[in-house]
Amino acid sequence: MDYQRSQLRIVILLMLAVLGVIYSILISSQRTLTGIYDLDGIIGVVFGLFICSRPAANLVDLLFYRQSVQNQFPSSRAIVLWVTLNTLILLIGGIAIFFGTTRFIGKAS
Repeated sequence: MDYQRSQLRIVILLMLAVLGVIYSILISSQRTLTGIYDLDGIIGVVFGLFICSRPAANLVDLLFYRQSVQNQFPSSRAIVLWVTLNTLILLIGGIAIFFGTTRFIGKAS
């Protein structure tokens, strides 16, 4: 049960990463997605925050509930990989937030 649960968490994080990369590629290659820069900005910021929410929760759990979480990992290497994956997803979410905020600030004429 615990193994399946951790597999599901990894799959969810990887799906969020793929969606974030796709969004970032789309928004950087096109002038606008919806035709309205403010709406593009709202979508980018909300989507980036959504991407960041899951890995942020995982890292908070790891920091505050260290004893119970360490029992879930077979080795310290697994913990390092888990933290690295979550940090990478946070970075991808931050990039989506960045692209969203630039749509508010840098409106094309």
